[in-house]
Amino acid sequence: MKFVNTAHMETLEVKQSRFIAHIFPFSEYEMALQNLKRLHPKARHFVVAYRYLNTLNQIVEYSSDDGEPKGTSGKPTLFVLQGADIINTAVITVRYFGGTKLGTGGLVRAYSDAINLVLNSATFVQYKQETFKTIYFEYSNLRILEYECQACGIEIIEKIFDAGAVFKIKSSESEMNNFLNKIDRLVEIKE
Repeated sequence: MKFVNTAHMETLEVKQSRFIAHIFPFSEYEMALQNLKRLHPKARHFVVAYRYLNTLNQIVEYSSDDGEPKGTSGKPTLFVLQGADIINTAVITVRYFGGTKLGTGGLVRAYSDAINLVLNSATFVQYKQETFKTIYFEYSNLRILEYECQACGIEIIEKIFDAGAVFKIKSSESEMNNFLNKIDRLVEIKE
């Protein structure tokens, strides 16, 4: 699975109709939709689709045709996102009607092509499910643990120094398991 962390835009013209496809992180969806409606007051349709992971790690999907004939724009857009295995991402296609009706098949092709065009220009980041741990250890092991965190790709979120040292850490599942196997005897682990 992959996602975008920066916005991109591409324009496709089909029989005088303009399809302006925008892709951006899902967290920016609401604000982006409001901004696009303000920037394009004469546009006929704002077709949306998004996919994101909820707190239970389930994929939530949504699409809207926004006045286009049912199933000709929102669903094809969502199908493109599904086919590319994209999550935590939203797309909005702004359509300016050019005066020529495209028909059902023409609309499906136009919206799909517009989304594929913006996907090809976007930069994606590979999604890694992260796991979090809290580790307790003696001060004498501080340098070893800092070195192993860096070597294993573990991000130290917080360092707490009291009677002993505490690191709150995060990484992907495989990196975390590798790290914990290396430092097993040096730390006490809390979930």
